[in-house]
Amino acid sequence: MLVVEDERPMARILSAGLQARNYRVTVARTGQDALDDAAAGDPDVIVLDLRLPDIDGVEVCRRIRNWSTAPIIVVSADGAEERKIQALDEGADDYVTKPFSMPELLARIRVALRHRQALGRVPDDGVYEVGDLVIDTARRRVRVRGRLVQLTPKEFDFLAVLARFQGKVVTHRALLSQVWGPEAVERNEYLRTYANQLRNKLGEDPDQPRLLTEPGVGYRLVASDERSPV
Repeated sequence: MLVVEDERPMARILSAGLQARNYRVTVARTGQDALDDAAAGDPDVIVLDLRLPDIDGVEVCRRIRNWSTAPIIVVSADGAEERKIQALDEGADDYVTKPFSMPELLARIRVALRHRQALGRVPDDGVYEVGDLVIDTARRRVRVRGRLVQLTPKEFDFLAVLARFQGKVVTHRALLSQVWGPEAVERNEYLRTYANQLRNKLGEDPDQPRLLTEPGVGYRLVASDERSPV
């Protein structure tokens, strides 16, 4: 595992906490070191602080994503919502906001590792299983616990994008661009409307939703065992 953190006290805390859970940890304190270590070590997960002394953390994320599929969990300070969105748009898989607890970060890491293991198990015919939800992109069919659910074309496209990146945050901009086109990237009201429609049609349990809202950032589709990731 690669931890990219320039503040020595935080780097020590993260390294000790992860090693105590039997993770092998490499610490990089600059963006260039992070790029070099990621290329040399092929880490299972990268925990990336956005504030680095040499290369911007978003740029580090973009460069790593050009050649690596390793999950990237962004660590961001309070009030950095726009920066988190930029990192997610550049390929980050998740984020936690400082200050955070070690159990929260560990939960995010476990989810990221499960998703990496599952990447090779997505069938070529484009059938995505997210818990009791099955999305067949070839036939454009959706089933919940075996029950066929009728969706409009846009509802299906919205759900299919989330299923493709299940467990990961998909930003507002990315959803709008992929479902409605680049000209609609500022129309966040579309997402609120269609998210509510999907929840109704999928029979969401408000206490255990599968379609999660990440306020100010985007949406996340999760399986039943990931509905409370922290």
